[in-house]
Amino acid sequence: MPAAAHVHAAPAGQPSCELAEIFQRYGAAYAAAHRLRPAQRQAAWAIAHCRTAALGGQREWCAECGFERFTYHSCRNRHCPKCQRRATAAWVAARREELLPVPYFHVVFTLPHQLHALLLWNEPNQRGLLDLLFAATSQTLLQFGRRELGGQLGCTLVLHTWDQRLRPHFHLHGLVPSGALSPDRARWIAGGRKFLFPVAALSAVFRAKYLAGLERLLETGGLDLPLALAHLALPGPRRAWLRRFRRKPWVVYAKRPFAGPKKLVDYLGRYTHRVAIGNERLVRCADGQVTYRYRDRRDGDRVKLDVLPAAEFLRRFLQHVLPPRFQRVRHYGLLANRGKRGRLAHCRRLLGARPRPRAAASPATAVEWLRQVLGLDLTRCPQCGGPLSRERLLVWRPPPTPLASPPPYPEFEAWNTS
Repeated sequence: MPAAAHVHAAPAGQPSCELAEIFQRYGAAYAAAHRLRPAQRQAAWAIAHCRTAALGGQREWCAECGFERFTYHSCRNRHCPKCQRRATAAWVAARREELLPVPYFHVVFTLPHQLHALLLWNEPNQRGLLDLLFAATSQTLLQFGRRELGGQLGCTLVLHTWDQRLRPHFHLHGLVPSGALSPDRARWIAGGRKFLFPVAALSAVFRAKYLAGLERLLETGGLDLPLALAHLALPGPRRAWLRRFRRKPWVVYAKRPFAGPKKLVDYLGRYTHRVAIGNERLVRCADGQVTYRYRDRRDGDRVKLDVLPAAEFLRRFLQHVLPPRFQRVRHYGLLANRGKRGRLAHCRRLLGARPRPRAAASPATAVEWLRQVLGLDLTRCPQCGGPLSRERLLVWRPPPTPLASPPPYPEFEAWNTS
């Protein structure tokens, strides 16, 4: 791949662009030259056509002052940066309601980069190895809850697959309350306020659980092997390959959030419904190059600029498209979805905390969300305040391209024929 150019200072005043514009300009050429998985192709098509006539929309006008505007539907693809803000806000609000009056810890479990070739080979591998990541992490935390605290722990785990420069970096962020519910449910067992569990021990158990699961997948043919790793089909080379992973500690991080659990929930909210890069980090896309901002962790978190060929930028972005219906956020133990409300209410009673009031229902539509959160009423004319009339627009079909894909939402077809 072409080497990226680096600029050590991020100059102001550069023209900005959007991810949709990058896909509109360069996506078809990239799709024609590269083999894309169906999920990647659909994500690329959705991002390129989000809020365009290809997805339909409506014409709105004001009979009183003559104002007129056209609005188009969003793609609702979970990898589109335009379509996730309302979902993020709802997730953060729900997690804040669940917080117990105890210290919380932020944990991170990271896979070694040497597994990337196997993990990124195809969609079944990605699904199997990431499911294993969730299983090994949750089992490790729940085991330490039983062994160190003597009760049932709770944790929420969020998958994050990229670093600031869109390179693969597969890890889980976790939100863990300090304490556990006793097996007889009669008392809350308090954990430490400054210390959760020994990180070295967490790392060793996590590594052992993950490698045991990986070995089972390799032995049973549960993974497709790229040519460079074809030797893993043989028992001897497979054992030698796995032995290398057992010799080094795996990165596990556990620290109490300095700003409190609410800030940690906000932080995790960035990853639950966001994509590898948002429009706010994009600076310029022209002449076959994409310029974006990134934060250099090794240089005091300085903000720098990176310039990539458009094809390399799209390759890096699309490798973070998850398999269809893959759950990026999962809850375990006390926080497992089934019966969670009752368990948390019981824990609050044991802790002597007052029950949390039921939150108001979240807005059902984007129009209601904008009215409640931002105070914008899209049903009124922005010029005179009068009511807006509305009519649906027919869906415009773009000409066939390598990104052409069936519309992701069949209801648009019904609008065309009604």
